Amino acid sequence: MKKVLLVNTNIEKIPYPVPPLGLCLLTAILENRYEVKIYDGVFDEGKNLVKLVMDFQPDYIGFSIRNIDDVVMDRSVFYVDEILEKFIFPVKAVTGVPLILGGSGFSIFPEELMQVTGADYGIIGEAEKSFPALLDALVSEKEVTQIPNLVIQGKRMAPTGFSFSDGMQPSRLHSDIDRHIDFNPYRSRGAYSVQTKRGCSHGCIYCTYPLIEGKHFRVRDPEDIADEIEQAFHRNDNIMFEFVDSTFNDPRGHAEDICRAIIRRKIKVRLRTMGINPRHCSDELFTLMTEAGFVQIDATPDSASPQILGNLRKGFTLPEIEKMARLIKKHNLPTMWFFLFGGPGEDASTFRETLDFIDAYVNPADMVYMTAGLRVYPNTPLYTIAIREGKIRKGQSVFRKPVYYFSEKLPKFQLDHLIMEASSHRPHCIPAMETAPSPDMVKAAMAIREQEHLEEPMFRTLIRVRKVWKSAGKL
Repeated sequence: MKKVLLVNTNIEKIPYPVPPLGLCLLTAILENRYEVKIYDGVFDEGKNLVKLVMDFQPDYIGFSIRNIDDVVMDRSVFYVDEILEKFIFPVKAVTGVPLILGGSGFSIFPEELMQVTGADYGIIGEAEKSFPALLDALVSEKEVTQIPNLVIQGKRMAPTGFSFSDGMQPSRLHSDIDRHIDFNPYRSRGAYSVQTKRGCSHGCIYCTYPLIEGKHFRVRDPEDIADEIEQAFHRNDNIMFEFVDSTFNDPRGHAEDICRAIIRRKIKVRLRTMGINPRHCSDELFTLMTEAGFVQIDATPDSASPQILGNLRKGFTLPEIEKMARLIKKHNLPTMWFFLFGGPGEDASTFRETLDFIDAYVNPADMVYMTAGLRVYPNTPLYTIAIREGKIRKGQSVFRKPVYYFSEKLPKFQLDHLIMEASSHRPHCIPAMETAPSPDMVKAAMAIREQEHLEEPMFRTLIRVRKVWKSAGKL
């Protein structure tokens, strides 16, 4: 039986570590035909990778590249150099087996990453069909050029020459993350990742989800999702589950059905989720989410200015955001809010509109994450807008030197000043530069949690510390 090593090159642990869901799904597909191991680099950071390669002697090695940079302009961390130094180059020094790239970061910059890594192959988008097909073709020495979404070293890829599978994944296939990797390091701050769908039918001008997963929602059966959660719950004590979809409550009714399926099982799980779409919020949705076990959500409206919402093509309105905020307060769901400032048309008055919303609708116990500037990615509407406005040249690479879009009406220095001033008077508003709390702040928060036996999300405890420190002049 041929051997396959799958390498998770992501080492970022802020705001919390994320387990390699995609690699675990691939392992579940491959394990009946290949001997598969996962090397999870989140905590080991490449230290024992070469030893594993030497001991395991894989026939094929796949590298998952999740992120290119941290999308924070003023402290930008370019992850690719570390990926090369800690993962790719050390492996290439000890083996000549085919190297295959994949992951969301690779899907955005396939040509650039093929060039800098010297990998043999790469797969754009989801790999559950293409990766096994590639391995089978390599084993049998068959032609590989007809495999969907495949990039081959030395052959230029058509920029839009890939497609997406009709189905989400093989029927009733679970990632079983805790079976395929050591899940223990994720228990204190991370979560067991669950994907309920792929694709996104929205048209936000900056977003890469449609490029990575396709422009249409492809959903999993709610009962199957609940089965996966229940089985993982019974294998583990007191773990958090996180739904990692681009938006949890899209399409309408799917999230409600997932909650009902979990409730029917009568299991006491803890759940959190990424983006909630304001358009599909209802009292019924939040009632079901609370009953199912949600203890934290992310709200990602990006703006509360009607003009900017339209310019960003968010697909929902300010009254719908206000309705969502009222429901969040009613159901007392701890929430992390995310706002992007500086998009097309942003000025001081639209900034103030969002700030007024924060003051009127956001619980001061909840965190508000404030980002200045929008990262420009290729093949997005924002990339086209940036070309039209002369901010970048047609065909300009934004790979190694990220470009951030700022409205001509609100230059970066003015926007930075507005954000810093707003956050100085609002301890729960956090500029992107300050997302990593200091060790002393974390230590103080942990002491409070232990002393008061708190079960609230960590961000709420950190905000409490931040408020005390600000009033005492320690920040």
